[in-house]
Amino acid sequence: MCLAVPACVESLMDGDRAVVSLEGLKREISVALVPEIAIGDYVIVHVGYALSRLDPDEAQRTLALFAEIGGDACAS
Repeated sequence: MCLAVPACVESLMDGDRAVVSLEGLKREISVALVPEIAIGDYVIVHVGYALSRLDPDEAQRTLALFAEIGGDACAS
């Protein structure tokens, strides 16, 4: 199953790339679709691409729901 999950932007790289934290795991993703992001923003990540920026409160609620159901938002 593929899920789009919230992730926090940890650093920005050259070439429309960024490193995000997915429940503590660092992943390099493409941010070409969301060029206006900044470090500390939450984005929705799906198959290695940031799809949109996400309100931090909404991101925390979504991550809490994943934790509540025992889901691993980082599983691939």
